Amino acid sequence: MAQRAIARRWLDQQAAAEYLGVTDRTIRNYIARGVLPARRISGSRLIRIAADDLDNLLRPVPSATSGES
Repeated sequence: MAQRAIARRWLDQQAAAEYLGVTDRTIRNYIARGVLPARRISGSRLIRIAADDLDNLLRPVPSATSGES
């Protein structure tokens, strides 16, 4: 059986910022600090970010445990 390639969804910096609810500058800072992986389109200055990498930035907020005072 042949394996199917899984398509990755790529976003530009503005779309990535809207996806996370942050500014474009925050996305640029994340990339510069190495927090968020990004790829440059060969031969251009355009940057693309995988949606999966944006999802990996999100972490659950711990809930308060009941019964502790």
